[in-house]
Amino acid sequence: MTDVARAAGVGVATVDRVINRRAPVRPATAQRVLEAAEAVGFRRAGLIRHRVDETLRPVTLGVVLQSAQSPFYRGLAEALRQAAAGLAAPGARMVIAHLDDLTPRHVAARITELGASCDAVAVVAADHPQITQAVDGLGAQGVPVFALVSDLSAPTLAGHVGVDNRKVGHMAAWTLSRLCRPGKLGLILGSHRYQCQEQCEVSFRAWLRESAPGFQVLESLVSLEDAGLARATTEELLHLHPDLKGVYVAGGGVEGVIEALREAARPDLVVIAHDLTDVTRAALLDGSVTLLLSHPCDWMALRLCEAMTAAVRTPAEGGRQQMLLPFVSYGVANV
Repeated sequence: MTDVARAAGVGVATVDRVINRRAPVRPATAQRVLEAAEAVGFRRAGLIRHRVDETLRPVTLGVVLQSAQSPFYRGLAEALRQAAAGLAAPGARMVIAHLDDLTPRHVAARITELGASCDAVAVVAADHPQITQAVDGLGAQGVPVFALVSDLSAPTLAGHVGVDNRKVGHMAAWTLSRLCRPGKLGLILGSHRYQCQEQCEVSFRAWLRESAPGFQVLESLVSLEDAGLARATTEELLHLHPDLKGVYVAGGGVEGVIEALREAARPDLVVIAHDLTDVTRAALLDGSVTLLLSHPCDWMALRLCEAMTAAVRTPAEGGRQQMLLPFVSYGVANV
């Protein structure tokens, strides 16, 4: 190994990383190590060639997202495609599956299906035993699975890429406490089974309970990530509570919430929602929404693609990767 390292102009540790995949090595460096190993007659040159071939082979990354009807998930899909295309050679091929049916059985089946044709899989999903089973099934086959946006509890999960939802919930609570007079606040979730939304709700309620006890957070309403149901839920909330001071929309279906708010014409209402899209940007500009707490989609997509590719080329020796990125706040002044 010392002779190979000297001939390749690298350290012995680099030769070891190429052989044992302890850490990523640039393709050009790995190729130089291979040529040196063959030149000096290194007995493990065949293994090095195998490692180099693995490094040069484009990987196929599969991602399961929610419906393409959602502006957020359309934008996230585009960010993922661009991130995969921008990876260092040989790059990666991105396969994205948009799901309208979000039942655990259907999501689990799609995860398993993608795992049969992809080197690594990522998924936005509710935390459910059927999904845990699908993730662990792929993990047992050597296919790493990552959680995107919302974390999962599957023991073999390779990692999670998202934001710190505890901080997001605190930020929403702090903002409403500064912009509203004490009174009733509405809270709309997609589903409690999404860990991200559960964390937002818990931290939102906890901050207000401790720091602004004059506010009353009403019972959480669920939209099931559906814009039509979210609209009906919002209309009912506004009808039952005409003295409502603010609303925090911590889940999907925000398009329906915005439609209901525009029809209600409540300029006094302070509304905090998630994620900058064309729809939510327009809502900021016309005053239907006060503040957006957004995932940094481009950055998140890049980190996910890098982590998935590394997990394929250099299987991790440790536990799962937890990649929490800063969220971005948007008001009417910075959209």
